[in-house]
Amino acid sequence: MTEPTRTEPSGFGSNPPPAPDLWAQKAPDSGAQAAASGPAAGWERDVLEKLVMSTLTEQRAARRWRIFMRMAWMLIVIAVAWVVLARDTSTASKSTPHTAVVDIKGEIASGAEASAEFVVAAMRSAFEDSGSQAVVLLINSPGGSPVQAGIINDEILRLKAKYNKPVYAVVEETCASAAYYIAAAADEIFVDKASIVGSIGVLMDGFGFTGTMEKLGVERRLLTAGENKGFLDPFSPQTEKQRAFAQQMLDQIHQQFITVVKNGRGDRLKTTPETFSGLFWTGQQAVEMGLADKLGNLDYVAREVVKAEEVIDYTRRDNVAERLAKKFGAAMGETAMHAVKAAPAIR
Repeated sequence: MTEPTRTEPSGFGSNPPPAPDLWAQKAPDSGAQAAASGPAAGWERDVLEKLVMSTLTEQRAARRWRIFMRMAWMLIVIAVAWVVLARDTSTASKSTPHTAVVDIKGEIASGAEASAEFVVAAMRSAFEDSGSQAVVLLINSPGGSPVQAGIINDEILRLKAKYNKPVYAVVEETCASAAYYIAAAADEIFVDKASIVGSIGVLMDGFGFTGTMEKLGVERRLLTAGENKGFLDPFSPQTEKQRAFAQQMLDQIHQQFITVVKNGRGDRLKTTPETFSGLFWTGQQAVEMGLADKLGNLDYVAREVVKAEEVIDYTRRDNVAERLAKKFGAAMGETAMHAVKAAPAIR
């Protein structure tokens, strides 16, 4: 019996070739590619990481700035609302008969709470209110600017004549120098027996370091246009001509002060050689000298003199909201200045 003949596929012969080893062929190529692309892949990854981190940092900074600005505007709105509501509340109860009070405390100077701007504004509000029976200046001040005191003094005289309401000065601890300049315009001055009153004088103080600089071998180089432009410079000597000029100016302001006191106190003032020397006295001595009228405090004046025991304070002062707004404004200004300094510039 003849066996069937087995035919092989054409092209392979009787012994088929072994199957190709794909792993053996690809392994070397894969290693070579990894070796070739390894540094490039690491560099790209670093750049991508830096880019992502930079983007996140910028987004965080922008988010913080947005939050800060929103909070800032919220604080401003709250502060404004607080100021408006506080003022509306403070003026709501001023229709009934009462004694109006304006504080003059601390240094009398521009920008201070006892500045002419604040005190005059408070006095105008007190005089304009139909319920105020009289205005009391509650004074506790060592003095300050003669200009500020003169403005307040003139305004007291004007408001008294316009509204025909009396003005009383009540002294707590101190009423000296520019503070007494203001009190002299009042109809009556009330003091405590231990108050300090007076100091009717003018001064200009400073320091001179010329001798010290010579000992240290330091030369002052001051350039001026004008013979007397630097005569108040503490590092330059003062001539007799400059001293005489300054003294003449002080004497003139002193005379203005004396005139105000004499006009305000009138025949009540018992003038002595020491009255306008710059000395100060106790409240009890001031009453004896005619610098003050009686002993008494605010409650006494409101009850016994004005006959209106209810006391309402008209003092113009920064409340918490206004102080917060000022501090915020100063902080914003400082931030802006830092930003300007940090900005690139052409030098």
